[in-house]
Amino acid sequence: MHSVCVFCGSSSGVRAEYAAAARSLGAELARRGIRLVYGGASVGLMGELADAALAAGGRVVGVLPRHLEAKELAHGGLSELHVVESMHERKARMSDLADAFVVLPGGYGTLDETFEALTWSQLGLQDKPVAFLDVAGYFRPLAGFLDHCHREGFLRAEHRDLVIMASDPPVLLDALGTWSPARVDKWLTSGER
Repeated sequence: MHSVCVFCGSSSGVRAEYAAAARSLGAELARRGIRLVYGGASVGLMGELADAALAAGGRVVGVLPRHLEAKELAHGGLSELHVVESMHERKARMSDLADAFVVLPGGYGTLDETFEALTWSQLGLQDKPVAFLDVAGYFRPLAGFLDHCHREGFLRAEHRDLVIMASDPPVLLDALGTWSPARVDKWLTSGER
């Protein structure tokens, strides 16, 4: 694993633990020589993550849509900054640049990016793991909802297992390194077609 894309908020949230986790993850990626790919902003958890990775000597690549360049305050000290024309292009570029995805706390944008990556894995369009850094139980309700989706017949067990969850950056990155993709020949049974 050479490159990890991190999805996270452009705000810092209400708990100091969120920013601390972003800094810890950024430093751990740099320590392991793993390139960070992220949304390119200098604010919120995005800024904390990038600053920590850079301070630890890491390589950091930002991908930012032009219409957010001023609003999210593009980070000026990155190894590379790709300014793209749309959110769709942003997600595709980040995916192209990454071997795996990590999710920190965030809102709609973070969840949109995450669920698109999970959907691409479910459909076999990519073989890249997705891991949630569960800071202060932030993603526990989401994990419960995904279990509910499985129980109600909307997620196969293999697809529910696409989600890695850990509360410690080193443990999470180790889990990414040992992940193997779900092998499901088809998503619907013949009776469901």
